[in-house]
Amino acid sequence: MEETMVIIVGAGPAGLATSACLNRLSIPNIVLEREDCYASLWKKRSYDRLKLHLAKQFCHLPYMDSPPNAPTYQQFVPRKGFIYYLDNYVSHFGITPRYLRSVESAIYDLDAEKWQIVVKNMATTDNVIETEVYTSRFLVVASGENSQGTIPDIDGLDSYGGECIHSNQYENGRKFRGKDVLVVGCGNSGMEIAYDLWNSGANTSVVVLNPVHVLTKEMVKMAMIMLQYLPRKAVDKITVAISKLEYGKLSKYGIQRPKKGPFHLKETSGRSPVNDVGTISKIKSEEIKVLPGMKSIRDKDIVFTNGIFATGYKSTVRNWRKGSYESFDEKGMPRKSFPYHWKGRNGIYNVGFSRRGLQGISSDAQNIANDIYSNTTVALGFNN
Repeated sequence: MEETMVIIVGAGPAGLATSACLNRLSIPNIVLEREDCYASLWKKRSYDRLKLHLAKQFCHLPYMDSPPNAPTYQQFVPRKGFIYYLDNYVSHFGITPRYLRSVESAIYDLDAEKWQIVVKNMATTDNVIETEVYTSRFLVVASGENSQGTIPDIDGLDSYGGECIHSNQYENGRKFRGKDVLVVGCGNSGMEIAYDLWNSGANTSVVVLNPVHVLTKEMVKMAMIMLQYLPRKAVDKITVAISKLEYGKLSKYGIQRPKKGPFHLKETSGRSPVNDVGTISKIKSEEIKVLPGMKSIRDKDIVFTNGIFATGYKSTVRNWRKGSYESFDEKGMPRKSFPYHWKGRNGIYNVGFSRRGLQGISSDAQNIANDIYSNTTVALGFNN
C-alpha cells in the first residue's frame, strides 16, 4: 500500500494540468494512467489532419502559453503541434505519470478520512497483472467526459460484413480511396473526417443525426473574443446571423439549425458548433451526400462498404467509482452545474468535465490545487 496526498486518475490534459498546479505548490501527487502514454487521445486516437478548434490564445494549460513552436500566422494549432506543447509541459513541470494503471475501484473510508484506490498494474515484465493499493487524502477524477468512444445500437450492425470503426480509430482517408464510406455523425469529427475522405478519393456520405450550427473557425474566434465583453445571448444572435449570411439555408441540403444558440448549447449540453473545414461546399455541390438518421443497416437507402462512427464519447467514472454516486450522475458527469461542478464531498474533485475545453480545464485545475493547498495548510496549522 502506498500513501500520498493526492491521487489523480487520468493523464490527459486535465490530469497533467492538475498535477502541474499541485507541483507548483509542492503538494505530493501521483497520476495514474491506464494507457502507455499521457494524452493518449491526442497521441493514439486522433486523425492526422486534426487541429484545435479554437484559436491558440484560448488553447493552453495553466502557467504555460500556447505552443511555442506555432508560427505567429498559425491561429489554429495542429495535432502534432499540440502534442509537442504537451511534451514540453510535462517536462517543464516534472510530471511523472504511472502508466498502464487501470483503476478498479475508489472508496472513501469515513473512519480514516482517506480514499482507498485499487489499481491493476499491467506494466509488469512477465505479463502478470498485479494489484496495487493507494491511499490519499484527496482524489481528482481527470478521466474526462471523452474517456470511451460510443457507437449507437443500430439494427443489423452486429452482423454487417463491412468494416465499421469509431472515429478514434480513423487516421486518414488513404486506404478508403475509391470505396463507399458512410460517416455517421455530423459533429466536428464527423464533418472533418467526411471532408478528409472526399479529399482522399472516397465516395463519401454523411448521416446527419441532429440539428447543428455550422461556423467558420474565424467566426468562432470572433465569438470567443466577444464573449469576454458581451452577454452570451447577444453573441449567439450575432454569430447565427453571420452564419446565415455565409452559408444560406442549409436545410435545403439536409442540415437543420438548432433553435438554441451555439454557445448556449455548448454551455448547457456540451455540444459544440461545427467548425467548417470545407465540408459544406462539398455537400452543396453534392460531392458529399447527406443522409437522414438511420434506424437499420438494412435500410434500402443505406448502402456502404465501410462505416465510420463519429458518434461521440462518454465518461467511464462510474465503472470504478464505488459507493455513493452523489458527485456524478448516471452518465458519469458531475451533478453540480458550472461553476460549482469541480468540487465534491470528502476530498473528491473533478477536472475536464465543464464542457469548456482547455479553458475550462485550466480553470478547474487551478481551483482544485488552490483548494487542496488551503485545506492542507489549515490542517497543518491546526496540528501544530
